[in-house]
Amino acid sequence: MTCEELMKRDVECLSPSDDAEEAARRMRDENIGFLPVCDQSRKVLGVVTDRDIAVRLVAEGRPADTEVEEFMTRDVVACAPRDDVQKALQSMSRNHKSRILCIDGGRLVGVISLSDMAERLRGDGAIEALREISSRETHA
Repeated sequence: MTCEELMKRDVECLSPSDDAEEAARRMRDENIGFLPVCDQSRKVLGVVTDRDIAVRLVAEGRPADTEVEEFMTRDVVACAPRDDVQKALQSMSRNHKSRILCIDGGRLVGVISLSDMAERLRGDGAIEALREISSRETHA
């Protein structure tokens, strides 16, 4: 199975100039904990997670109007739409990430979460990957 077959295509992005309050509001409204940060052409610049907001903003006493480009995670884990999902799963596991961006020609085309993989793969490495990914909590 390819990443293209599994990825969610309807992915909202934040602009680097959106502020933390907007990011948190969109996460709440969409019931998600992660948003890619993209320019107008959907080139990925980074990601913002609910953890980024808690650790890099709230814990440091920064204001809610801080632009996301000031606290976003710049290193992203990505795959190509035509990559095999096992390759993406290995990358997620190696990098202890529960989501991977699908990028084609430098542009965001989709996102795959570990739960997407677990639903479709039914044990083909998903359980081991979950164990690897969740180990980041015990090493932090």
